Amino acid sequence: MNKRNEIIVGAARIFEAEGFRGVGVDRVIAPVGVSTRTLYKHFGTRDGLVIAVLEARHRAFMARLEEETTNADPIGSLFDTLQCWLEQHGARGCMLLRARSEYSEASPEIVALVSQQKGEFRDEIAKRVQRVLGYDDAHLSAQIWILFEGATAAASVASHALTNDARDAALLLVDIARARNG
Repeated sequence: MNKRNEIIVGAARIFEAEGFRGVGVDRVIAPVGVSTRTLYKHFGTRDGLVIAVLEARHRAFMARLEEETTNADPIGSLFDTLQCWLEQHGARGCMLLRARSEYSEASPEIVALVSQQKGEFRDEIAKRVQRVLGYDDAHLSAQIWILFEGATAAASVASHALTNDARDAALLLVDIARARNG
């Protein structure tokens, strides 16, 4: 792993556990053993590092979704992937949304990045809904997205098993849409 990636991985662990804005640069680079000069060489600014961490996290999650998607159950597999992700990364709520909250007034660039990433995820859900139903259903796609985001947040204060309840609700909504338009 190169230094840039080492810094991203180390910073992601710190940000995940301690938040973004309240963590100083020295705390972020200490586990990796690099200088602030090296950090700025690779990322330009501290916000540049945050952006790199968010981009890496989003890419990793979207790649995991693609790997774990089954054609037989493209909606249910969303929640199966979430369950595995929470087991691997912990249930602290969505890192992207936490960054957006912390930077809401401080960095339009970070806020825009998170909005773009969440838009890409919503588009992925819409593609899956289209695959399952054979037509676009923006209302159902939004409902599934809300269930997914809600399960992510709820898992931070309750059991990961809530993802199964959200999965069941999403599949029920799919069945209702099929019956309504079938």
